[in-house]
Amino acid sequence: MRVVVVGAGLAGLTAADDLAAAGADLTVLEARDRVGGRTHGIEVAAGSWVDAGGAYLGDRHTRLHALLSELGLKTTPTTMTGASRFALDAGGQPQTRPGRFPPLRAVALGELFDRLDQLATAVRVDAPWLTPDAATLDSLTAAQWAEQNLPHRDARRFFPLFLGELMAADPATVSLLHVAFYLRSGGGAGYLNAFQGGAQQDRVDGGAHQLCQLLAGRLGQRPRRSGRLGQRLRLAEPVRAIHQDGAGATVHAAGGAYHADAVVVAVPPLLADAIEFRPELPVRRAGERTGRGCAVKVHLVYPAPLWREHGLSGWSLSTAGPLLSTVDDSPPDGAVGVLTGFVTGAQARQFAGRTAAAQQAAVRAQAAHLFPQLPPPISVHITDRLTAQYSRGCYAALFGPGDWTRRGPHLTTPHHWVHWAGTETSTEFFGLMEGAVRSGHRAATEILSRYQPAGRSQ
Repeated sequence: MRVVVVGAGLAGLTAADDLAAAGADLTVLEARDRVGGRTHGIEVAAGSWVDAGGAYLGDRHTRLHALLSELGLKTTPTTMTGASRFALDAGGQPQTRPGRFPPLRAVALGELFDRLDQLATAVRVDAPWLTPDAATLDSLTAAQWAEQNLPHRDARRFFPLFLGELMAADPATVSLLHVAFYLRSGGGAGYLNAFQGGAQQDRVDGGAHQLCQLLAGRLGQRPRRSGRLGQRLRLAEPVRAIHQDGAGATVHAAGGAYHADAVVVAVPPLLADAIEFRPELPVRRAGERTGRGCAVKVHLVYPAPLWREHGLSGWSLSTAGPLLSTVDDSPPDGAVGVLTGFVTGAQARQFAGRTAAAQQAAVRAQAAHLFPQLPPPISVHITDRLTAQYSRGCYAALFGPGDWTRRGPHLTTPHHWVHWAGTETSTEFFGLMEGAVRSGHRAATEILSRYQPAGRSQ
């Protein structure tokens, strides 16, 4: 059985690992010059790595934990000890408060989360398009819903910050059904938003990028039952077209044509739509209102986690931007201090349009305003996934109005010999690394259960 996997991110390499273990004659094509997809590591000091892409995981992410164990990787807790900084009033001075609860009316925020939980509970997570009143929910943007249902100013102020941190979304562009589904898929607003006991509890010690590096290494070590020779993983090989007929598929890439009995396309919807399919897809993977995950990740590096000396956790929340939030992502040995900042939603689109010098200046000025106790950072690393050619946004694609009801039923349905993977195809932990891993296992299982050595039927 010959299989081509398009994309060497976490989903594609998970599928490839399963298929290679089953004896498939496998080729993985990756457009970038590295593996990892939307996971990526940056070495900010000798031996100290930070996650410029996917980073966090919790105890419910069982398939990811199993993979970490297989690969011999460990986790480290996300440190959240100390007070937080809040800058929620334009022109005002930041406030220091215990814990993460912002200086806003608790009743208003409680009502916001109650309403979000009601929406999420009603979603049919395995098939959101079959949710009662799905068409209505999918016709509204999250901003329209907030205007109609959040009477208190504090709830309306907090909602864009919450969606930006949670799913890198601008409320004005994302479907309300998508927000409700995302919450339900990920375990609820409380779990997704929590560090201790939640989805952001831990990080991969040494960086999540190691997952794909080790999977790629293991791929090269798998024995080939077919006796064929050749390189399984091919980098800098963007795929241009996938043509299919009754005998199989031909994948046309920068380096040539690859014939296959089955294909796994494990790239985000906007990238999948850049591939020419023959026959054409019955429904495109993305639409005019499908958005890019609006996230720019910033790492501010200090000689040590100096904020802890001032009783601070490193967590901050700001309405002014560009950094809407920061978190302590220092390595466990404390060799350096790392504050990870998130520029998300509408702020990310504006920030991505600035020059590199202007971005650096804005980030450094805001850090000095939020944390005047600290010296200037010794370095600042900015990773823009919003405009990256082979990401088209991060954390994940954002489904706009009409996307779930139009595209949802086709999300995982094979197109002849083409199967789909990627966190956007997972109705469990959509948008997270856990969703990517689960989608890779699902795609491999589909192919292995469908393929018949004595002949195939569609």
